[in-house]
Amino acid sequence: MDRLVEGYRRFRAGVWPGQRARYESLSEVGQSPEALVIACSDSRVDPSVVFDAGPGEMFVVRNVAGLVPPYEPDGRRHGTSAALEYAVRVLKVDRIVVLGHAQCGGVQALVQGMPAEVSDFLETWMSTAGDALSRTPPEGVDPLEFYETEVVRVSLTNLMTFPWVREAVEAGRLQLAGFRFGIATGKLLRLSEGGFVDVQ
Repeated sequence: MDRLVEGYRRFRAGVWPGQRARYESLSEVGQSPEALVIACSDSRVDPSVVFDAGPGEMFVVRNVAGLVPPYEPDGRRHGTSAALEYAVRVLKVDRIVVLGHAQCGGVQALVQGMPAEVSDFLETWMSTAGDALSRTPPEGVDPLEFYETEVVRVSLTNLMTFPWVREAVEAGRLQLAGFRFGIATGKLLRLSEGGFVDVQ
């Protein structure tokens, strides 16, 4: 906890003075982010750092493996879906980005089996990406890297099951994009029809 408090003190002393006007403006006029970013909770992959974004620029949802579940308005608790609804229907973001990454523990659990220490939630959550396992990695491609890609595809597919996402995309008001971040390389890859390509 001391480390976090020290970080706050550095923020107040070094960052806040230069950003004060921005924060005050955001508190007065509210938020109007251009993008919703759905990313993994992994501590090594911070969307604000990867995209060099400041306060108010991105609406961020983080969960294990950066998954988007399918549209299921069943009265249960759906944190990711609730954030998605707020971003699209209230904030009216222009784009939704699904940010996957290398060495994803959630994808590893999906492919290789759940850690012995978990039994309550993780397996059910990762079953959201179960369709990815129906595809076979091409010869010579690392299976985990392949499935990290496929999990991004599953989330993009699931986004289109939300009627108000699909409607906005088809009307040209909303764009969807998938990315994969390399932790060791610092490189960002963008999903295209043929696979992931380097972002230059």
